[in-house]
Amino acid sequence: MLRQWHAKGSNGSPSRPRPALVTVPLLLIAAIAVVDILLAPALHVAPLLVVAPAVTVAFGGPLLIAAIGALAVVVLILHALYQEGTPTANDETQVIGLLAITVFLVLFRRVHERHQEDLRKAQMVTEATRNILVAPLPPRLGPLRIATLYVAAEAAARIGGDLYAVVRTPHGTRVMIGDVRGKGLPAVRAASLCLGAFRAAAHRGLPLPTLVEQLDEAMRWEATQLLPPEEAGEGFITAAILDVLDDEPLLQLVTCGHPPPLLLHRGNVTPLSARDPALPLGMGEGLLRSEYETETFP
Repeated sequence: MLRQWHAKGSNGSPSRPRPALVTVPLLLIAAIAVVDILLAPALHVAPLLVVAPAVTVAFGGPLLIAAIGALAVVVLILHALYQEGTPTANDETQVIGLLAITVFLVLFRRVHERHQEDLRKAQMVTEATRNILVAPLPPRLGPLRIATLYVAAEAAARIGGDLYAVVRTPHGTRVMIGDVRGKGLPAVRAASLCLGAFRAAAHRGLPLPTLVEQLDEAMRWEATQLLPPEEAGEGFITAAILDVLDDEPLLQLVTCGHPPPLLLHRGNVTPLSARDPALPLGMGEGLLRSEYETETFP
C-alpha cells in the first residue's frame, strides 16, 4: 500500500511530513528569489514562487501550505521593494494572485483531507464487516495447517461476494469456498446467509450431500424472501464444499458450479474436477434440483 505522509495515523492524529520534503518548497523559494535578483531588471521569475505552495500540496496539510504560501508572499513583497523601492500595480497584482492561489490550495487540501477521512472511516467499517463475515482462520485446525488471503476486486471496498469457512467435525475438517453472483450489499448479504447456514450445520457431522442440500435450501429461501420476484432466480452462489478426513489421506468433495480446487503435491498441480458438478447453491428447484454426490480424491 502506498504510504501517504499527509494521511492520519492509527490514533487519528495527522501524520507529520518528512523534514526532507519540507525543505523542497523552501529551497524553491530561495532559488527563485536568487535567480530573479541575478537576472536583468527586465526579466522577472518571481511569479514562479507560486510553485512552492503548489508543490507542498503533495505532502503537507493546510497549515503547512498556508505557511509556505505566506512565506512566498513575503519574499515576493521584499523582492518588489528591493527591485523598485515602491511596489507597482504589477507587483500588487502578483501578490494578490499568489494569495488567492494559496487560499485555493489550502481549501482544496482541507476538502481532500475530509474526503480521505471519510474514506478511512468507511474502510474501517468494511474491514470490521469482513472480519465478522469471513473471520480470519487459525493457522492450524486439527492436523491441518491453514493459510488464507482475501483480496476484493475493488481495492477501496475491501469486501466482496467471495466467502470461505472452515469447521471441525468429529471425523475431520470441513471446508467451504464460494463466490456470490453479483456485487455490493446484496452479495454481502447472500454471503452472510450462506456462511451462517454452513457454520450452523457443518459441525453436526451431517453427510456432505445433506449439508449441501441445506445450504441450497437456505439460498433459495433468501432468493424468494429477500429478492424482488423478477430477480428471485438470479441469486446464487458457486461453491466447493469438502471434507478433509483425519484418519485417511482422502478428500471428499461436492462441487456446486465452482472452479475445481487445486491439489499441490511435490511441485505438481492437479485440478480436482468433479465428474458431474451440481448446480450453484440457490438454483436447485423443481426439475433442476441437483442430486448431490460426493466424490473422493486422494
